[in-house]
Amino acid sequence: MTPDADPLSDLFAPLERRRSWVVGQLGQSLDGRIATESGHSHYVTGPDDIRRLHRLRALSRAVVVGAGTVASDDPQLTVREVDGPHPVRVVLDPRGRLDPARRVFQSSEAPTLWIQGESEVEGAMDSSPRERAEDPQVGTLAERGRANLEQGGTRVGAHVERVVLRTDASGAFAPSDVIALLGQRGLSRVLVEGGGITVSRFLEAGSLDRLHLVVAPLLIGSGRMGISLPPVETLDQALRPPARSFRLGPDVLFDLEFPKEA
Repeated sequence: MTPDADPLSDLFAPLERRRSWVVGQLGQSLDGRIATESGHSHYVTGPDDIRRLHRLRALSRAVVVGAGTVASDDPQLTVREVDGPHPVRVVLDPRGRLDPARRVFQSSEAPTLWIQGESEVEGAMDSSPRERAEDPQVGTLAERGRANLEQGGTRVGAHVERVVLRTDASGAFAPSDVIALLGQRGLSRVLVEGGGITVSRFLEAGSLDRLHLVVAPLLIGSGRMGISLPPVETLDQALRPPARSFRLGPDVLFDLEFPKEA
């Protein structure tokens, strides 16, 4: 497809030119909801946006989601709507609570990193992530979290690698630690696909280079919020990043850029 025939060539050009980036992605209603109260979200946005998302996955080396997204949506996180390679699937599960029957743990179409938490209290405070992963006192895949490896007779597939990473006082992973861990594995193009809490944490930490925020002409009225950041007192404290907009059928995509300070 020539650039003139591709309406999204300008959207993807900045990503195709760079070897490393972190891009967040959310699809939401006009009133800022990404799902109903029950977690139903299939689908907030339309088929044009779904194809755009799969194209973004194909450009990415890793696609990151939180435990809530895996529990609620049971996503595959593979590339199906366009041609392209599958990214490595990265599941952030600091409390180790996910059911191994979820599709990312059973389908071997793409490698999967299951990142689970080592608390500040229990962890080796002065050790590096690699040292903690190799430390038998912390636990390996075979030694740590056996209840998750086999639950109700279900075992994760051989494509799944469990990684232990320290959590902060709130029980969450620092986005910078996640990005560093992926970078050590050569995964330098990172898509943070959801959910709202996970994308918001990466945005608040200043870890996103861009955010693709897609708004559908839909009013849900209540339900799970998209972006949620600490409160500000005045509008001049709000984030006003450089933005471009693209039409995706009835939906509108806002491509927000967050340049890093030199």
